[in-house]
Amino acid sequence: MGYYDDEENVEQYIRMATGYDGKLLIDELRKYLPDGSKLLEIGMGPGKDLLMLNKHYQASGSDSSAIFVDRFKRLHPNIDTRVLDAITMNTDERYDGIYSNKALIHLSRDELRDSFERQAEVLKPGGIALHSFWYGDGETEHQGLRFVYYREETLPALIGTGYEILECKRYTEIETDDSFYMALRKR
Repeated sequence: MGYYDDEENVEQYIRMATGYDGKLLIDELRKYLPDGSKLLEIGMGPGKDLLMLNKHYQASGSDSSAIFVDRFKRLHPNIDTRVLDAITMNTDERYDGIYSNKALIHLSRDELRDSFERQAEVLKPGGIALHSFWYGDGETEHQGLRFVYYREETLPALIGTGYEILECKRYTEIETDDSFYMALRKR
């Protein structure tokens, strides 16, 4: 059972994440991905970013937690959501863009490498991916939930050769320069 397969953990996350959203990241994504594009969000959680993404894109939300997906579907039945694992991404759909806001930080480095390979298969040629990460080194665990930290110079080795890095930039979420995002284009 995963951390977010527990109702109490989901509720705790929703309370903790109040006041945070991916507006800055979505503004960056819009520099590379035209409005109206078909987009998949990986790790939608409670769906705050998904609602913003749907103002600009044909956005579908996904999460490995059925609790997050079901909760969002009850509130927003007209927005496409699905239970998808970020590693295997078991879908036949193809997308112009893929987005995640600190969802991939819960994958091991090997799982992240596999996720980037699968994302390249799900993205259309020239497709855009934008992902954010906590900045730093190492790995921690909190109540059974893994957090893996990256730097701009360590992440490219996991991305592989299927992408061109368009931009990599640090930003502040809680503490100065504690985060960064990377915008990629599928080759």
